[in-house]
Amino acid sequence: MSYLLLIGAVLFGGIFVLYKKPNKLYTRLLLAFSGSYLLSVTILHLLPEVYTNTQDEHRLHTFGILILIGILIQSILESFSKGAEHGHVHLHSNSNTFPWLLFISLSLHAFSEGLPIHNSNDNLLWAIVVHKIPIAIILTTFFLHSKFSKLKTFFFLFLFSLMSPIGYYLGETINWIQHYHQEITSLIIGVFLHISTIILFESSENHKFNLQKFTAILLGIILTIFTLH
Repeated sequence: MSYLLLIGAVLFGGIFVLYKKPNKLYTRLLLAFSGSYLLSVTILHLLPEVYTNTQDEHRLHTFGILILIGILIQSILESFSKGAEHGHVHLHSNSNTFPWLLFISLSLHAFSEGLPIHNSNDNLLWAIVVHKIPIAIILTTFFLHSKFSKLKTFFFLFLFSLMSPIGYYLGETINWIQHYHQEITSLIIGVFLHISTIILFESSENHKFNLQKFTAILLGIILTIFTLH
């Protein structure tokens, strides 16, 4: 069921674009909600899980370093994805050349998201599922603006939808990933912190307070607080 949710979220976002052009405002609000949900799950669940399951000070120090490395890794990936993870991909391209760097960086990001799901509760799964919908909308919109056919767009969207399930499967079945799951989770925490904080705290237009975005963020936090177990 978890695999179907991860795949279905991407396909849903893509099909929505193919058959009904989404409102940019709704996409941004969904992105803000998903970022808030992801950040809340990271702080309220993933961080405590990593730091309360060991008393070894050396390992605790290592976890902190890995979180920082995760932030740096995501920064590097975003230099290739052009910020598509948080809605900033540029949509002016009309080239028929496939954007491999964009696709590969987003796929690596999606793969990494799947790794800690097996050792976490359902909140992380749902946070990733919700986050994938606006990302799929943005990616599909980019493909269509680049004059790719619907068939080609759907094919690569389907490949992208498999990345998190593959990460999930490997995290569930490979012994050394299970053995080092706290270290791997620490790395992914850094990735999540980078993405979610950029989504939530980047400057709004003209630096004005955005009530709609704030409400979406607040809903994500409240939902996490009342559903986390």
